Amino acid sequence: MDFVQDRAQMVEYQLIPRGIRSPEVLAAMRAVPRHLFVEPSLRSNAYHDHPLPIDEGQTISQPYMVAVMTELLDVTAECAVLEIGTGSGYQTAVLAELARRVYSVERLPKLAAQAATLLASLHYHNVAVHVGDGTLGWPEQTPELTKYFP
Repeated sequence: MDFVQDRAQMVEYQLIPRGIRSPEVLAAMRAVPRHLFVEPSLRSNAYHDHPLPIDEGQTISQPYMVAVMTELLDVTAECAVLEIGTGSGYQTAVLAELARRVYSVERLPKLAAQAATLLASLHYHNVAVHVGDGTLGWPEQTPELTKYFP
């Protein structure tokens, strides 16, 4: 499969026609290899417009939802972002393409470990993954995060 072409087609045929306009978000969606965030048996469906199952009974969100959420956040290169629910790490990677730093909290240790390993292998060095209860945020990082969202 030509995953680079699949990503480009995802952007051209799913995201732009549905109103995603941010050049930065579109570039991030073109850059992040979504197929690596799903099981090998599902990779041929990685760029289709629907969620896919991941471990622990969870799902990776459909590409359009990731793009909408990211565009609405209006993340800039100066931002530190707190993400609740790392899951596969796909949304984390998209945010890492845009933000200075991403702090991601995942309640399921297996998902957190898998995501952290994959994100590191993809050279997302501006990401930190923490196992914990997202309702509590990440108290140790509160000073960093409140610089941008007081």
